[in-house]
Amino acid sequence: MPSAPLKTYRYYDLILGAYVCVVLCANLIGPAKVSTVQLPLWGPVTFMSGVLFFPISYLFGDILTEVYGYARDRRVVWSGFAALVFAALMSAVIVHLPPAGFWRGKQPAVEAIFGNTPRIICASIVAFWCGSFVNSYVLARMKLWTSGRWLWTRIVGSTLCGELVDSALFYTMAFAGEWPGPELLDVTVTQYVLKSAWEIVMTPVTYRIVAFLKRAEQEDYYDRGTNFTPFSLRA
Repeated sequence: MPSAPLKTYRYYDLILGAYVCVVLCANLIGPAKVSTVQLPLWGPVTFMSGVLFFPISYLFGDILTEVYGYARDRRVVWSGFAALVFAALMSAVIVHLPPAGFWRGKQPAVEAIFGNTPRIICASIVAFWCGSFVNSYVLARMKLWTSGRWLWTRIVGSTLCGELVDSALFYTMAFAGEWPGPELLDVTVTQYVLKSAWEIVMTPVTYRIVAFLKRAEQEDYYDRGTNFTPFSLRA
């Protein structure tokens, strides 16, 4: 008996492309600038500009898992992971290429933007991979526990778990032993709070996108019987 054809979706590939774009921006543009802003009732807050990008990738992860299921989000996470590895390798190649004579004055700027240390690059990729899968797993499980109700609880719950893993892994792997312990803890907590708050604020937008996609795709996937191993590309 021939197997049933796989269901095709109108927007899945577009979301995948947007997700990879955001992840690359977070890792290529994000580390390029450290900013300090004055927040009401908080005071001055210093953060890496990647804080503006990473919560958007988690928003995509929530949408993908909620609509299409964990397995399809898993393929998207692996696509982002592969793009990050490729970008890191090519950045290293470009930085180490000998500059032309007229370009030598610009070489320090190229190294400052694209020349992150291997330790920071590895920390970023590992933290992204682990945090993204934790986010997707928690949301998929909570959807079963809540029988699809209370979407906001899944968005907030998965975000808090995923961002915690991401922030803790990245700052520990990248800066432990180089920064004083109290400073490392302070930066980690601040980044975690900012990234989590940013995505929580975007919850109404997530609701609208999820509702639109469920109608357009005629899909509202529940991960019953799903193999939650991250080491698979099966959809």
